[in-house]
Amino acid sequence: MLQFAQFAVVRFAMALFTLLMVSLIVFTLMELVPGTCAERYLAFKNTQGSGISVEDIEAEKRRLGLDRPFLVRWASWVGNVFLRGEFGDSCILRVNINDLLGDKFLISLGICLTALALAYAIAVPVGIISASSRNPWLNESLRFVSYFGLAMPNFLLALMIMLASTVWFGESLTGLFSNEYRDAPWSVDKFLNFLAHAWLPVFILGWSATAFALQTVRALMLDEQSKLYVTAARARGLYGRRLLWRYPARHALGPIVNSLGFDLNRVFNELPIVASILTLTEAGSLLLESLARSNDQQLAGAIIFLLTASIVAVNFFTDLALALLDPRVRKSVIGG
Repeated sequence: MLQFAQFAVVRFAMALFTLLMVSLIVFTLMELVPGTCAERYLAFKNTQGSGISVEDIEAEKRRLGLDRPFLVRWASWVGNVFLRGEFGDSCILRVNINDLLGDKFLISLGICLTALALAYAIAVPVGIISASSRNPWLNESLRFVSYFGLAMPNFLLALMIMLASTVWFGESLTGLFSNEYRDAPWSVDKFLNFLAHAWLPVFILGWSATAFALQTVRALMLDEQSKLYVTAARARGLYGRRLLWRYPARHALGPIVNSLGFDLNRVFNELPIVASILTLTEAGSLLLESLARSNDQQLAGAIIFLLTASIVAVNFFTDLALALLDPRVRKSVIGG
């Protein structure tokens, strides 16, 4: 237990250091965008008919604290993020980013995690069966399904489902809420209405994630089954499910669990385009809006940092889970 506690402390310190470095990178990228926040905001105001002078820009820079050194501004920003959970104001919209995001990021994260859970609930047992079965028809069918899932883009699947639904049922299946619940406070009815709409983005995002995970599980299982320790176990009289779950499946699932953070990042990267097609009002659509249209780097930086923090948290907890299952994992970190 002491060894596991040491492992957890080391991993937690590494996670915090990673987040600190990520915050520096995100803030640096925000600063590297041509023009300061004051210049971009006043340029935006100028397009609305407001006359902007050089004095106005300098006054706005002082008001936003942009006349301070870079490291001082980064320390202030990261301190607010870590200690208070505050990301400041949107550069263009001039609205508090926390208020602007609201529950949008949690909704996006919930959709992505549910899509991943669905993907692995299907891919793990099916991938193990595919790698263990000697039935050529079953193997080829599963292989075709996985390749088809990888070949068809998520946005094309979303368009096909929307078209079919519109033609056959007269419903486009867009949005995450019905009109009467869109701006209403959370309640049981609103949550049920959300579930009635959220299944579609979950299914679409889980489509390629399932295919990718299925290929990964199958490849890992085939690799484990060819190793000498499996042959030795068979020589000792272990066969069937007992052999399968005790040795190759157990070892094959370790890399799968360890890749959850990477898979979360991949699914979230696919969310903005799916959100754009399905007109979802969540963090994915806000990220696309802030990067491609309004050039609001403060809002984009906040979303990217929150996504990175989620991935780091997932990796931290998966490392703990692997350390509980496999002592070699914790020994590799603390050197014991």
